[in-house]
Amino acid sequence: MIRRKELYKEATDLTVSEEIRVRFNETDPLGIVWHGYYITYFEDGREAFGRHHGISYLDIADSGYTTPIVKSSCEHKLSLRYGDVIRIETTIVDTPAAKMIFRYRIFDTKDEIACTGETVQVFLDSQGELMLTNPPFFEEWKRKVGLIKE
Repeated sequence: MIRRKELYKEATDLTVSEEIRVRFNETDPLGIVWHGYYITYFEDGREAFGRHHGISYLDIADSGYTTPIVKSSCEHKLSLRYGDVIRIETTIVDTPAAKMIFRYRIFDTKDEIACTGETVQVFLDSQGELMLTNPPFFEEWKRKVGLIKE
């Protein structure tokens, strides 16, 4: 019997790291990053991943699809502060389901994990209909990066 978790596998060779500097407007009066901005950092990571691996939001849109987020989780471990240069590590999780799952680790200036999280995105076609199977462009991308072996 295959357990559900066994269907999902982190594609660790499909990981991108992006450094950003914490901006003033992302912090509270004490100079600590407000919790809501961590989701924005996840988006920064997804965008870097997409640019690096040829599956950006623009690539997806050019193929006639959108990928709204349907689930996100965020676990805070350490505080980030104004001026910190942080590193966002974004990894795609390989799944046979018609969705994209990304896992994130955000590292502080001491290279300690400040936050972990995950987002799940589904595919909608140009009419806004939910795709129950992977769109052809995504299947092709998975073959290109070695997630599907033939």
